[in-house]
Amino acid sequence: MKKIALLVLFFFPAFLANALEKPSRFPEKNLITTGVYYYPEHWDSTQWDRDLKNIAAMGFEFTHFAEFAWAQLEPAEGKYDFAWLDKAITIAAKYKLKVIMCTSTCTPPVWLSRKHPEILCLNEDGTRMDHGSRQHASFSSSYYRSYSLKMIEQLAKHYGNDPRIMGWQVDNEPRTFFDYNPDAQQRFREWLKKKYTTIDAINTTWGTLFWSNTYSDFAQINIPQHKQWGMNLNQRLDHYRFAANETSTFLDDQAAEIKKFASSGQWVTTNYIPSYDGGYIGKSKQLDFITYTRYMVYGESKGIGRKGYRLGDPLRIAMANDFFRPISPSYGVMELQPGQVNWGSINPQPTPGAVRMWLWHQFAGGSSLVCTYRYRAPLVGFEQYHYGIVGPDGITPTPGGLEYQKFIQEINQLRTIYRPAASLPSSYLARKTAILFNNENIWGMEMNKQTNQWNSMDHIMKYYKPLKAFGAPVDFVADQANFSNYPVLIAPAYQQIDNGLIEKLTEYARGGGNLVLTCRTGHKDREGHLWEAKFAAPIYALIGAEIEFYDLPMPHAQDSVIMDHQKFAWKTWGEILKPQAGTDVLAIYEGDFYAGKPAVITRKLGKGTVTYVGIDSNDGLLEEKLLAELYARFHIPVENYPNGVSVEYRDGFGIAVNYSDKPYALNIPADAIVIGKNELPTAGVTVWKVM
Repeated sequence: MKKIALLVLFFFPAFLANALEKPSRFPEKNLITTGVYYYPEHWDSTQWDRDLKNIAAMGFEFTHFAEFAWAQLEPAEGKYDFAWLDKAITIAAKYKLKVIMCTSTCTPPVWLSRKHPEILCLNEDGTRMDHGSRQHASFSSSYYRSYSLKMIEQLAKHYGNDPRIMGWQVDNEPRTFFDYNPDAQQRFREWLKKKYTTIDAINTTWGTLFWSNTYSDFAQINIPQHKQWGMNLNQRLDHYRFAANETSTFLDDQAAEIKKFASSGQWVTTNYIPSYDGGYIGKSKQLDFITYTRYMVYGESKGIGRKGYRLGDPLRIAMANDFFRPISPSYGVMELQPGQVNWGSINPQPTPGAVRMWLWHQFAGGSSLVCTYRYRAPLVGFEQYHYGIVGPDGITPTPGGLEYQKFIQEINQLRTIYRPAASLPSSYLARKTAILFNNENIWGMEMNKQTNQWNSMDHIMKYYKPLKAFGAPVDFVADQANFSNYPVLIAPAYQQIDNGLIEKLTEYARGGGNLVLTCRTGHKDREGHLWEAKFAAPIYALIGAEIEFYDLPMPHAQDSVIMDHQKFAWKTWGEILKPQAGTDVLAIYEGDFYAGKPAVITRKLGKGTVTYVGIDSNDGLLEEKLLAELYARFHIPVENYPNGVSVEYRDGFGIAVNYSDKPYALNIPADAIVIGKNELPTAGVTVWKVM
């Protein structure tokens, strides 16, 4: 959302590689627009008027149609039926509800699956997906891709100039497919031909002299068996890239088809699951902005305290906001949990107030739109027991439904006091921080871990978590970002690098930036090749040290690192450093043959600093303490929020939420509070005006 305050705060030139720069479709004065999924095809048409009237009465501003309705839109090949959908849209408009129209491509009809079984994914183990689920058709099926566009063409022709349609969602929770059908094999070969041109080039890049892997023709190359031990790492890396490209281009094809017929007042988006290492998020250039899906309580996260599982992981929404916002300044949340779900390992009830808290948390990050799945709880199908805004009777609001209604009322309250030119606290702006992120580093490290104790995303979280405790606004950025917009730039485990990026990082520090690099950085080039030099040699001049070697201890024999006379346990990855003159040592190893050797170092470089953290601690406490000391050295003011308390600012408002099991006292003027109180209870929300 291109609001003045957010432009100041997040410096939106710092986008990821294919950042979306389309103008916002959402009026700034509205702050956020709230909607709910409705499936008219699931209910008797005599109930549509009642349901849509109630949706509007609860305060929702839009609804969401046809996501899974291909069989109803095209009941037989080439035979389209939009009459039922026309009726539902007319009723929605009657109650002043706008509509998001969806393309239904994640649920192809059975007649298409049976006539063309080649569209169904073929798994690595030889099993084939079948009709009866969703997302069982492959984006690498050429026929499926082309036939989908025929259906989308008809849909777009019919609704492209309909002012009741606010925008379009293509597909649903798109993901990568590892399909092994002949089409996928051929498309992979064609993708490789386009990238490499010659078979000699692919042999060189893939290092096929190793283990007699050499190819003489592209036709000999298959999609790699990822579960087969010892498969060529570069072949696997390219397959990850190919699969991500298949996803992003399929979304682009759909969006481009819609835009042939859509009016300028309609936008196109999709709703991603935040698969941060997927490689396709933000790569579809035809989308106007993007949205994400977020579920918080489904049995996988224990949260904070004995009952924290009822509130969820406090960083789950925060990180999605901080990851999506730099890619898409106007972004939204298309599916936010309305209550108890049915598909988790265990499906508990959320704590009363948790749904409202999640709504405010995603708002705090800057989202323009929020929508929930779904209005009515389903009576049949796989998602029985999944809560909606109303229960199975179709009338009675659920606890989450009432919390959505309260959130809408509170947003309406904020709209009346919104000030377009409101400023944000200077101390908050001063601690904005970027985390350098590239999914290919995740792919490379997870394919070739060296120790089963390593987890790439966990390592990143050891830096992200303390930043949120500091109350720092964080952006996840890519190599193309303008680093100078950030006083601090952290590059966790940036394994694959090139000389251009090393030069850019060097200039960032020389210009006054504070750069923090961590273990596993700079080991390889962009294709995952080790340098023909000393280990990680290209970064030596930047960090002011050599990396003598790295060690991976056995878990039963873990050792410690000492920093400021305090011990920190480690067992995953440790690099033994040899600092040059002018480089200071902040932490040393203890307990093995390299005891006393440096583990963490720092140096001045030009007007800035470079810190290298050669260690991955067990619990993140070393990383937390180190960042606190560094920010103090940098004279950057930070907060010290307890785990689970999050404070963000946008549009002249401060927003605090509490995932912890204890109340927290906020230090804000009582007369500034608009919603809530100074004491922030568990699952509580406080909103105040920045004075």
